[in-house]
Amino acid sequence: MSEIGFFEEGARLGVLTAEPVGHALDYLAPEGGCALGAFVEVPLGPRRVVGVVWGPGEGSFEAGRLRKVARVLDVPPMREELHSFLIRMADYTMTPLPAVLRLATRTPGLFDPPGTRKVYRLAGTPAGRETEARRKVIEALTTAPQSGYYLGELAALAGVTTQVIKGLVKAGGVSETEAARDLPYPHLDPERPGKTLSPDQRAAAEALRHSAGSGFGVTLLKGVTGSGKTEVYLEAVADCLRRGRQALVLLPEIALTGAFLARIEARFGARPGEWHSGATQGERRRLWRMVAEGGAEVVVGARSALFLPFRDLGLIVVDEEHDTSYKQEEGVIYNARDMAVLRASFAGAQVVLASATPSLETWVNAETGKYARVDLTSRFGASELPEMRPIDMRAEKTEAAHWISPTLSAEIARRLGTGEQSMLFINRRGYAPVTVCRACGHQIACPHCDARMVHHRSLERLVCHQCGESIPVPTVCPSCGVEGKLVPVGPGVERLAEEVRARFPDSRVAVLSSDLFGSARALKETIDAIAAGAADIVVGTQIVAKGHNFPHLTLVGVIDTDLGLQGSDLRASERTFQLVRQVAGRAGRAEKPGLALLQTYQPEHPVIRAILGGDEEAFWRAEAASRRAQGVPPFGRMAGIVLSGPELAPLFALGNDLARRVAPLDRIGARVFGPAPAPISKLRDRFRVRMLVMAEKSAPLQSALGAWLRQVRPDKNVRVAVDIDPQSFL
Repeated sequence: MSEIGFFEEGARLGVLTAEPVGHALDYLAPEGGCALGAFVEVPLGPRRVVGVVWGPGEGSFEAGRLRKVARVLDVPPMREELHSFLIRMADYTMTPLPAVLRLATRTPGLFDPPGTRKVYRLAGTPAGRETEARRKVIEALTTAPQSGYYLGELAALAGVTTQVIKGLVKAGGVSETEAARDLPYPHLDPERPGKTLSPDQRAAAEALRHSAGSGFGVTLLKGVTGSGKTEVYLEAVADCLRRGRQALVLLPEIALTGAFLARIEARFGARPGEWHSGATQGERRRLWRMVAEGGAEVVVGARSALFLPFRDLGLIVVDEEHDTSYKQEEGVIYNARDMAVLRASFAGAQVVLASATPSLETWVNAETGKYARVDLTSRFGASELPEMRPIDMRAEKTEAAHWISPTLSAEIARRLGTGEQSMLFINRRGYAPVTVCRACGHQIACPHCDARMVHHRSLERLVCHQCGESIPVPTVCPSCGVEGKLVPVGPGVERLAEEVRARFPDSRVAVLSSDLFGSARALKETIDAIAAGAADIVVGTQIVAKGHNFPHLTLVGVIDTDLGLQGSDLRASERTFQLVRQVAGRAGRAEKPGLALLQTYQPEHPVIRAILGGDEEAFWRAEAASRRAQGVPPFGRMAGIVLSGPELAPLFALGNDLARRVAPLDRIGARVFGPAPAPISKLRDRFRVRMLVMAEKSAPLQSALGAWLRQVRPDKNVRVAVDIDPQSFL
């Protein structure tokens, strides 16, 4: 951070806040002084705001005009590696530092005085008879930290009900006292035996352990679906714990967190900290503080967990590293996978990128030797990879307004007869993607966005999936005024489920879509019930592709395999390949063989052939060759510029002005495309215009973009968003 580690009282220092002022502001150190990196409260205008002592003051104001730091907050100072990471991330993403700092400090109530909560410790020999349940509680408390355990934690550790613990309190064997809420998390035992690994898994785990002690490094853990990647990287977590360092596991979906926490508990004897939007405010506050103090050894979380103030981060696992949900598209625009590698480089930590279908960027980095690579080539245990076959929809006699082909329907019926499960995948939420008037052809669009509203029959509403606007399903066409002519067109997951129930009325049908669950807990309970055999046919959207294990599932049907191949997205082939392979991998994960059927109108398409052929390396080589020839990522650099505002004309005026002032980009050999209307040209009542900048791989893109954009001064109502390495072009 700086050679200065402490500021004496009255010394000039710079404090960076999360307020949009652009840079650190000068203050005077308070009574008693403060350390570099200290979290402080400072006056800013009439308010007091939280900030971080960022370094020495700039000295542009007279000391007599400066205000003092109001108080130093009682949390560990920000460590140098996190400070450096935030600076480098701001530079890379071209984001103001205060906005990046907000990612690391936005926990509600983080700096409030801690409340209290009851904790339980061993007290003595309890009165009354000894039972097996009581013995388990006493054993758990024998190795408890000095701070003790919360009631729920102790009950989970001992495997008993809370009433057993309350009974021991009355019997004098356990003490119940009030303590600060921010207690350390239970110790995770790396020596606790895990599952028996296959030879393939043992070799992979040994390879990860071998690289663990060598400082910073990145390893691609590539394994076919069902190969046991999780058990392998949990061995890397165990090795990290043995070395006394902390581990972070990033997951792409909150719904996966509960099952994963249970696997951590089974492996290490206690639950880790969890960080995501579903965690309570109190739990997030506790975890933030315990991570900083070393009282949390493992954190499982969403992409925002990357900004926690780890005391000694030794390992980051990015599970399903190819998943697009790791890219944040609004506010601070960043890819958590890439930022995980950057964070680890400053912490001297290892990174494991785990996937059955890695991103092309990661695959190329492994091919060129920038990343190490470890492969799991076979499924764990007796299960085999599913057979994959196409269904040529041009030859199928499918009824009008139906989407399940006769061939697929026959296979579902066969599974129903043998008591096995089937899954149908369609990448569309809701009941129907479009509502059309049969009288005038009008399609009902969102009043705030350039997007069609999706019919959700479960809600009896039309919903915009861009801004969330929702209206009751109308009975009269808003364009021509004719009643009774509005009809839903095309299939969504709800409509497909309706067809399934009509075709197989005696079957138990479960629908998995994020729209249909009010909480992550409700979704998890449904997933657990399906895994236990509570459904015969599962109909789902992308959520079914994300790592779930359904042991009774032997058939997967992909309804519209061609859907993702439409459009001009440079990653369309890659994403279709990844998604269909991931969905197909849900089948045959136990002893019975699996079958994946792909309904397609283009069975000869190169991507469809690659999916069916199973030669993933051939697909990646062909895709890499195509991208290299075009000079696009990962063989070139790209930045998306989105201009947005309440009126369209000023956006094009600004875009055309930028297109004329390209000298800074010319100097690095970059090309500018646009301005042009964005595919979604209006979002939340703001018009959107896109520009695209492309440059060679080695070009200093960010500095050139900064010089280019500084030439113009946008109107106060116009926002300019820069997306380095864009994943979406909407």
